[in-house]
Amino acid sequence: MTENDRGTNVERYIGEIKGGLKPAMKITIIGVICSNPKSFAVTLLCDPMDASKDIGLLLTVNFSEKSITRNAQIAGKWGREEKNIPYFPFTAGDTFKMELFCEHQQIRVLLDGRQLCYFTHRVQPLHLVTALQISGDIRLTKVA
Repeated sequence: MTENDRGTNVERYIGEIKGGLKPAMKITIIGVICSNPKSFAVTLLCDPMDASKDIGLLLTVNFSEKSITRNAQIAGKWGREEKNIPYFPFTAGDTFKMELFCEHQQIRVLLDGRQLCYFTHRVQPLHLVTALQISGDIRLTKVA
């Protein structure tokens, strides 16, 4: 059993979104769920060095609740959480491919090619969102 299998080693990735988020942009995340996962999060940040700055999207996958929560933080205040999903698609030990498609009004989230959810943009203008952060009980194999 490796450290990752016990959930004690958490993946952490931060990458720049060059020029900021814009319509027609796609972010692809490919990874493997740990064998005993609690949660993982995908965050679109305005400033990865300052947590008090706006957060364009915090997408949290919670395995015990079988939920996928989306929210945004503007001027230090969190908005209304969105939790509606058609199904919970994640399974411990499985690989996944998550795609975030930035459209004019929203981010469309696909998982393994299937529509999962939407999130309407709350941070405007979009180009203020300049970083992607991924953390939690997964092992990343590709981020593009």
